[in-house]
Amino acid sequence: MPMTIELKPEQERILQEALRQGRFHSVEEALDRAIQSIASPQEPAKRGKRPPGKKSLVELFAESPLKGLDLNFERAKDTGRPVDL
Repeated sequence: MPMTIELKPEQERILQEALRQGRFHSVEEALDRAIQSIASPQEPAKRGKRPPGKKSLVELFAESPLKGLDLNFERAKDTGRPVDL
């Protein structure tokens, strides 16, 4: 069954820009992709998601065996050694 959709000006601007950039070949393709994202919300977005079983950097440091050892990671402020050029 056909459906008429009215876009807000900002939505139309975003869609036109995506088409201009070549991210979609047609309005229909963009709409198909949008509908697929609604139909499959359980699939994580690729950007910013870690694979299962991988820890974040924060989790890695929080569980580190070096935690609480008061390590000093500052560089020495010496001027180095003389070099013959």
